[in-house]
Amino acid sequence: MSADERERAAARHPAGATATARPRVRLDQPRVPRRNPLPAYDPEAFGKFSERIARFLGTGRFIVWMTAAIVMWVLWNVFAPRSLRFDEYPFIFLTLMLSLQASYAAPLILLAQNRQADRDRVNLEQDRSQNERSIADTEYLTREVAALRVNLGEVATRDWIRSELQDLLKEIDGRQYNGSGPRGTHHTHDAHGPHAPRAEHPPRPPRPPQRRDEPDGRGR
Repeated sequence: MSADERERAAARHPAGATATARPRVRLDQPRVPRRNPLPAYDPEAFGKFSERIARFLGTGRFIVWMTAAIVMWVLWNVFAPRSLRFDEYPFIFLTLMLSLQASYAAPLILLAQNRQADRDRVNLEQDRSQNERSIADTEYLTREVAALRVNLGEVATRDWIRSELQDLLKEIDGRQYNGSGPRGTHHTHDAHGPHAPRAEHPPRPPRPPQRRDEPDGRGR
């Protein structure tokens, strides 16, 4: 090995360095998934299966079938010929089977309860958000109705305009009557002379108020 090769090797592997250089990871490519030694399963499918088991365990049909199986087990191992008995008194194998069934039923029931609790929590959150939106909409509508009532209180209605016009007509009629002079004869300059008496005009009766149900000719 020449001197140049030794220098290049020393530069590539400095003295005292024992760890090898790690390979550079490319960020523009997805990582290769690691292999899991454990068996893979679908949590959703397993959860649905546990819920079906839990529903079946909570029915009367399961209790009837389990009671019938236990009775048949006990009767067979008591009254069957001794050579055909497989679990004699005190029925140890039956106790083992019931314990195994209980040990599997409890986790399945807990898993089903957890899934139901998750669904209830999601439904509660949705109901809460929907109630909040409903309350906000109700408050908005209440404010709008209050604003409309305030604005309508300042708008002149048809009945109010009609009453004002009737009062104005009465006031005009009264002024015309008062301007014609006192009751009796009126001395005016006409064709019969300056001092000819003038016939007295009877007072004009006031206009009767118009009924609200009568049409006013303007349309509603």
